Amino acid sequence: MSYLDNVRTFVRVYELGSMSAAGRDLRISPAVTSSRISQLEEHLGVRLFQRTTRSLTPTEQGQSFYRGATDILEAVETAEAQIVNITENLRGSLYVAAPLGVGRRLIAPQVPDFLKAYPEVSVRLRLTDRKVDLTTEGLDLAFFLGQPEDSNLRIRKIADVDRVLCAAPEYVARRGMPANGDELVSQGHECLSLRFPGATEFQWRLSTAAGPKRFRVAGRYECDDGDVLTDWALAGQGVAMKPVFEIAEHLASGALVPVAVQTPPEPIQMACLFTHRRRQDPKTRLFMEFMIERIAGQVRGQ
Repeated sequence: MSYLDNVRTFVRVYELGSMSAAGRDLRISPAVTSSRISQLEEHLGVRLFQRTTRSLTPTEQGQSFYRGATDILEAVETAEAQIVNITENLRGSLYVAAPLGVGRRLIAPQVPDFLKAYPEVSVRLRLTDRKVDLTTEGLDLAFFLGQPEDSNLRIRKIADVDRVLCAAPEYVARRGMPANGDELVSQGHECLSLRFPGATEFQWRLSTAAGPKRFRVAGRYECDDGDVLTDWALAGQGVAMKPVFEIAEHLASGALVPVAVQTPPEPIQMACLFTHRRRQDPKTRLFMEFMIERIAGQVRGQ
């Protein structure tokens, strides 16, 4: 297995562009990472990377070997998956990503039941509202809200999630109740923005009598954590666009109230994202099916 470990390490170093990053991803020390690459280079009789103090660049031989290495690992994983299908003895680690609100409220509470059913499986759950890259981050599966940009990935839809524009009664009393998206803009309402590095503008896509329309809302508050936006809205700082399931308790209690109800947000898709290769892994498939069965009704408000 040591040769396969070396190949796996090489692939992660190649994809992440860093020995230290690959080591963190594989949970091994930088020294072990470097040693595995050196062993592989000695075995192949070529240099796979050009190393300097500031950069790590694949050589021509390294680029060629990467293509073959990914085929090797895929073949091994496919063979292992076939054996697991026969024995039904699931084992190993699952690397899963989810948005913060989805992960905290829906995914994380279900993980203990899954691990109880499959005691030799470990779940490594990463929660973030930013877009993730399954390949470079070594993920088996990612839950997401919206539309993926990478058409090479596979999608399993879970549900269409209703959203609402909302604010605290305190904010409405102070600033007035906007009837629609036009008033949100013309009256200069403080709109709380979920934004990430690299975003150049912020718009809300709302449903109007003439069809979907984008409104260029503005505000002084922005964050890459959706729960922070909820906290700001509860504190009376502005208007937030939120999935209904995330704030259902606050709507029920009256701590948040719907605003601009003439132009509600369009529903947003919740789905699982995975590569074709990952879909062949029984534990990935079973985890996905397990979660969909548990959470689909919750996001629909059932």
